[in-house]
Amino acid sequence: MTEQQVSFLLQPISGNRVRNLRGMSHLEAWDVRRQLIRIFGFEGFTVETLSLDLVHERGEERKKKNSNDTYTAWTIVYRAQVRLTIKTTSGEVIATFEDAAAGDAVNQPSVGDAHDLAMKTALSQALKRCAVNLGDQFGLSLYNDGSRDAVVMRSLAYMGEPVRESEDTPVQPEPRPQVPAAVPDPEPAPAPQQAPPQADERQAALEEMQALAASINFADGLAAQFQTTFGHPIEQGTVAEFREATALMRGSAAA
Repeated sequence: MTEQQVSFLLQPISGNRVRNLRGMSHLEAWDVRRQLIRIFGFEGFTVETLSLDLVHERGEERKKKNSNDTYTAWTIVYRAQVRLTIKTTSGEVIATFEDAAAGDAVNQPSVGDAHDLAMKTALSQALKRCAVNLGDQFGLSLYNDGSRDAVVMRSLAYMGEPVRESEDTPVQPEPRPQVPAAVPDPEPAPAPQQAPPQADERQAALEEMQALAASINFADGLAAQFQTTFGHPIEQGTVAEFREATALMRGSAAA
């Protein structure tokens, strides 16, 4: 790579490129492609689909809202494996990255649209996972609790001076959905107590998810789909899972 390319890749990501959805930071797939073109040129990279497999397909008859008419609600899941190859403008391969992702479409009235949305989601997510190997300009720092501060900063492959310990960004664990452990029912209190902020946040996220499901006629299928997606019932769900499920339903409804 040229000195300009390396210098740009080591810069922190611009906040204008970061989207925040229900407390989670991410990049849009089209923006990842834009940045690949900016850094490597139109002919400087290729994206190959190594596999695209249908994982799950289910059609379920549902009643339309405020009507006795029915429709088929389709839930589709695809798994995609993608290879990203970075080149010089003369065609010499610099690096190759491979990764995979799954994408779904929930409660879609058109089976064609459901397949299309699930395929595009899987391919986009797999591409973003490949590109993150190129560092902060492709969202690597966002895994550090959503930070936009550069986490690479320098590389010994291009610069002789390593990152000093005093400069290094504190590392936060990647967010992972956790199932809360079962706890015994508390003893009755003499007077009602205010719920802790975390409990309030969880209840609010749960109610928002349920309200959205009702508005798109998915209330009856919500529990089963939640169990399928996260591997446990709604009663054991976390704030992050409720918000992720809400975001998936919003995307499906808007498609």
